[in-house]
Amino acid sequence: MSNRTWTGEELRQRFLNYFEEQHGHQLVQSAPLIPQGDATLLFVNAGMVQFKDVFTGKEKRDYTRATSSQKCVRAGGKHNDLENVGRTARHHTFFEMLGNFSFGDYFKKEACQMAWTFLTEELGLDRSRLTVTVFGGEEGYPPADEEAERIWHEEVGVPMEQISRHGADDNFWQMGETGPCGPCTEIHYDRGKVEGAFGGDDPEGDQVLEVWNLVFMQYERHDDKSLTPLPAPSVDTGMGLERLAMVMNGVASNYDTDLLRPMITFCEEKLGKTYTSSDSDDDVAMRVIADHARTTVFLMGDGVLPDNAGRGYVLKAIMRRAILFGDLLGFDDVFFKDACMVALDLFKKAYPELEKSRSLIEKAAVSEEKAFRATLRRGLERFAQVTDGLGKGDTIDGESAFDLHQTYGFPIVMTELMAQEKGFVVDKDGFDKEQKKHGDVSKGGGLGVEGAADIYKTLRQDLGATSFTGYETQQGEGTVVALLRVDVTEEEQEVTDKKGKTKKKKVKVETLVPTDKLNKGEKGRVLLDVTPFYGESGGQVGDTGALSADGLDVKVFNTTKESELHVHHVSVVEGSINKGAKLTANVDEQRLAGIKRNHSATHLLHLALREVLGDHVAQKGSVVEAKRLRFDFSHFEAVTDEQVAAIEDRVNQLILDNGERDTEEMNIDAAKAKGAMALFGEKYADDVRVVSMGPSVELCGGIHVERTGDIGCLRITTEGPLAAGVRRLEAVTGPEAFAFARAQGAALKQAGQLLQAKDEQVPSRIEKLQAELKDAEKELTRLKQKAAAAAASEAVSSAIEVGGVKVLAQNAADVDGKGMRDYADKLRDQLGSGVVVLGKALSDDKCTLLVALTKDLVGKLHAGNMVKELAAVVGGKGGGRPDFAQAGGSDPSQLDAMLGKVESVVQAQL
Repeated sequence: MSNRTWTGEELRQRFLNYFEEQHGHQLVQSAPLIPQGDATLLFVNAGMVQFKDVFTGKEKRDYTRATSSQKCVRAGGKHNDLENVGRTARHHTFFEMLGNFSFGDYFKKEACQMAWTFLTEELGLDRSRLTVTVFGGEEGYPPADEEAERIWHEEVGVPMEQISRHGADDNFWQMGETGPCGPCTEIHYDRGKVEGAFGGDDPEGDQVLEVWNLVFMQYERHDDKSLTPLPAPSVDTGMGLERLAMVMNGVASNYDTDLLRPMITFCEEKLGKTYTSSDSDDDVAMRVIADHARTTVFLMGDGVLPDNAGRGYVLKAIMRRAILFGDLLGFDDVFFKDACMVALDLFKKAYPELEKSRSLIEKAAVSEEKAFRATLRRGLERFAQVTDGLGKGDTIDGESAFDLHQTYGFPIVMTELMAQEKGFVVDKDGFDKEQKKHGDVSKGGGLGVEGAADIYKTLRQDLGATSFTGYETQQGEGTVVALLRVDVTEEEQEVTDKKGKTKKKKVKVETLVPTDKLNKGEKGRVLLDVTPFYGESGGQVGDTGALSADGLDVKVFNTTKESELHVHHVSVVEGSINKGAKLTANVDEQRLAGIKRNHSATHLLHLALREVLGDHVAQKGSVVEAKRLRFDFSHFEAVTDEQVAAIEDRVNQLILDNGERDTEEMNIDAAKAKGAMALFGEKYADDVRVVSMGPSVELCGGIHVERTGDIGCLRITTEGPLAAGVRRLEAVTGPEAFAFARAQGAALKQAGQLLQAKDEQVPSRIEKLQAELKDAEKELTRLKQKAAAAAASEAVSSAIEVGGVKVLAQNAADVDGKGMRDYADKLRDQLGSGVVVLGKALSDDKCTLLVALTKDLVGKLHAGNMVKELAAVVGGKGGGRPDFAQAGGSDPSQLDAMLGKVESVVQAQL
């Protein structure tokens, strides 16, 4: 191998060109990091993910061999390398996976030959330094892969001493507990003595490093653990670009390649520090920042924003870990955005979507860092308090971990990493209980119908895609090609209530059952070969309407889109539907007219938002219904009333312009060249539908008005925050907009009548009333305080003496809950020296109590200890300072018993 320097860009392109140009592979662009149609994955974490259904036979493509450089993230869930990032030479949250794939085309011989030729001839790696591992057999698995061993030795020419057999952990791959699986063969490279790696020479045992993994999917594992051969064996290979760049350049770690080193250089230049490729705190911090900045850029580029749940929560943990290490490194102000921009500029050529997201990434990074820095210092102090006195192996309790999350913004992942660095562990179960208690947990929705996804994929394979005619007409005829009946059963499931208690509850479970006939009164799903019914997608709701034939009346109450099939959700009103029957389809046109108006309005809104707020605005979700629309968008500060008005004005001007809607089918590259807006994280086909209305140009498969004037007008009804960096806007159009304006006018008129004022005088009259009310509230407070003082004076007369100490215990039923503290202070003042105990019922199952001591008794008595003992009587617990303490209880019926116990509690403390 020569001493030349290889860039990551060059290696990526060399690999793709090799398989595309020399070996006839289809070059497939990287899928977004958000998995498409796979709810089992948090992020795409391997090259084969986007081909999963192709491997299992549920999807067919017009090519049988492919190559790609796939964006991957392994953070969160079971694939989580976060804790190792910065401390090892080759663990990352983001990486690129180079791969070549065969879908029933070539197999072991060709895969091995192509891989060996690429490494040794295209890249010039020394053959003598390359070794190969193959599957050596294991109980419960197929025999040793002697075929692969023979191919390597006899066909490729690898000496036997450079081939070794290994068990299933190393050399057998499977997609899951069941499904496609098979032996794999790995190519390793001996790097020689590794100098400059963290903590000395080769601290991870990586002198001999796995470079490429070739998986031969030739079996299917069944529920009973048995294996059967696949009808079309396939190949799935993966080679990490970062690791390849490290090997090709003879450097100690992935961080020394140009795929990560520029972000480290950024840290050096900004802080005047020198990176030494060691395990020092500064070097670890620079590696963390480099890795996490790159991951942040790619996740945001695919539409993930920092949030408190799901993917956004993982991103938030990654960003905050980088900011924490940046603070420890010496960055005392906002810096992470600049590190991200270094990463963006490094990868924007290979991944153009990053440049389009530049403004969004900048604003989101600054917003997140400012939010975290506001509590970072106090959070670190709190962590130090929590861990003070803990030894190695000790546990941080769940309540404290949740406090770090809730109060100081430390994601649990970050708390666990900080604890790990100090040798502590975190009570994750305790944290989860606290999180449930506070309702701070995301609840994912189910699929609705069990097993539906697999059924539709099978039907798609058998039937092909539905022919959709709804762009041209709302009526038509179609043949029933499949029927599914909805069977409803009751199952007992465990559910968790708001208090974190688990109980069993009967829930209805729907199952789809293939059938040849649906009878009167039954509900089910109807698939036609041709339909004008739009299936719910892209935010647009599905069409409703009717299917009919002689003696048949079927209500369509929804239409969904599943694996390119338009699925009619129906109930049979009269007659029976038979498979193979011809039906007349009629869409509810009046409802669809409202949907069209609102869908076209979302396009104009998107344009107006970007014009008024900035080009960082991106659509984060939408709902288009007949009577309203909802639009979620990325933005990192409040939208002012003036901006809302400007957005509304811009949309209505576009409506008044009455621009014609133009629709074109074109290649995805041509659409992007035309400036068409695409949604973050969406997977688009090679040919796309482009909808243009004046200056608005978007990729969209929905149904729209003919001209913008058909929308009528738009009124924004609400706008506000939805999540961190995401806001939600709702609006109405056409008749609903007029009705909204009329309702607002009627409300204003009624307010004027009540205030005896003209419309324009209403605001000033309300201001005057508010001032008068404020004065009245002040006077009422003064009178209450006077009455409380009088009541306190009277109550003091009922105080008793216990061991020479005045004790006043009272049910404060007539005292406002918020005023109990003030009332207790007045009682203490009246007593001069003594103990005050108050209790009050708040509801049938809640009460509160407090204990207050005068200062001269502190040391003799302890309010916190007293309230703890008294609270137990009313089913509660609490504590507090020596002079004042409060508690809550769950059994108000025991308040009198609690007050009766005060004397003995005081006596015991004395």
